[in-house]
Amino acid sequence: MPGELIFLVDDDDAVRASLAALLETAGYRTARFGSGTDFLEFPDTGSGACVLLDVKMPGPDGLDVQRRLNERGGTLPVVILTGHGDIAMAVQALRAGAVDFLEKPVSRERLLESVARAIDIDRSARQDREERSEIGTRLRGLTKRERQVLERLVAGRTNKFVARELGVSARTIEVYRRNVMMKMSADSLSHLVRMALLTGIDPVGDAAP
Repeated sequence: MPGELIFLVDDDDAVRASLAALLETAGYRTARFGSGTDFLEFPDTGSGACVLLDVKMPGPDGLDVQRRLNERGGTLPVVILTGHGDIAMAVQALRAGAVDFLEKPVSRERLLESVARAIDIDRSARQDREERSEIGTRLRGLTKRERQVLERLVAGRTNKFVARELGVSARTIEVYRRNVMMKMSADSLSHLVRMALLTGIDPVGDAAP
């Protein structure tokens, strides 16, 4: 099975070649770009597991590239490559969400450690997106009334309180609650709350006793 794809963005040919050799001997695939512009024009940046991004390049520098990726809504983990004297720029990149920064020349051990951490972050983010998508599909399967009950349950309201608010019996709310739990594949109320929070559901009002 092919290894994860790592993007290398650096205007120095020798640096790109050296980093690619280190990564490829460790089982990764690489795609190399000599400028930030070339990378930003690449149509499938979402196919990578992370990008090693030189902070100081002609044209758009690393911070510009990172900003544009963020503006696109990209989730690709960024590892900044920096030379001596560029640490302030690297710190800016970290504040903007970069995973790590590496000072050139970088050792094999440090490079692989940073890339592995970035890949773990990418894998976790992909899993979260897949889970949110799956939960969203389940939410769309709820009726309007079931959705109303869900929003109130995750706000901490009791069945009796929800029944009074919606003008139905507590027994009816219990039926809706069972339907919601089943359709959402929730094995507990806490599980249901976690799914609601993950998908950004806004609970209705404050919890009631």
